[in-house]
Amino acid sequence: PKPRPGITAAKLPTKEQLTKVPLVADAFEEVRAIPQVIDGLRCHCGCAGLPGFYSLLTCFEGPDAMALACPICPGEARLAARLHKGGSTLDEIRAALDARYG
Repeated sequence: PKPRPGITAAKLPTKEQLTKVPLVADAFEEVRAIPQVIDGLRCHCGCAGLPGFYSLLTCFEGPDAMALACPICPGEARLAARLHKGGSTLDEIRAALDARYG
């Protein structure tokens, strides 16, 4: 997907809401730092056909975010964050996710 202009992490659960799920809290924080990148990535967990789904960012939004229970979404986000920090482009991150999860 193409990252939406002006996208933010405003719909992600707060840090306080994530205290009961420490195993994925770090992934949410990484997504919170780069929502414009995560919004440009397709999720590979099978959620793309769900109503309201747009991108990997969608998996992290709302109080019942899919990434709270799915092991794939946080893994993809953490890989994307590492690659982004390393200077990878969006296309390079997409290719890496497709190679690992596709």
